[in-house]
Amino acid sequence: MARKFYSEIRVIYADTDAMGIAYHGNYVKWFEIGRTEFLRQLGYPYAELERQGIWLLVTELGCRYRQPARYDDVLEIACWAEELGGASVVMSYEVRRKGTGELLVTGFTRHAVTGPDLKPIKLKQLKPVFHAAVAASMGDGA
Repeated sequence: MARKFYSEIRVIYADTDAMGIAYHGNYVKWFEIGRTEFLRQLGYPYAELERQGIWLLVTELGCRYRQPARYDDVLEIACWAEELGGASVVMSYEVRRKGTGELLVTGFTRHAVTGPDLKPIKLKQLKPVFHAAVAASMGDGA
């Protein structure tokens, strides 16, 4: 079973439209916050990955809106590794209203793992420690 990593954000006025509802594009930003904190909590902040020559390029994104977030809501972002390929990773997300636990949005991002030259990196062979950490968070230790 995959381990979920959690982050919190508060919906600020600038994140909303005239109706006080969070603009749909903000969820992509909030997914990134969740993913960034997932990596940090795993011991691999983005800055460290980049120093090691690992780039995580978004190649696909999906989002399902269920309920709107509103101005001043505190949101809980859950993020976890869903799939780990040879040179790719799929991250999944849930955004809930803190306090009520109401599910607002689910989504995913697929990432190509490359170096700065944009060529794929085989994680298991070239970056085994990072690969093992992500695999362990998935509960399979693959």
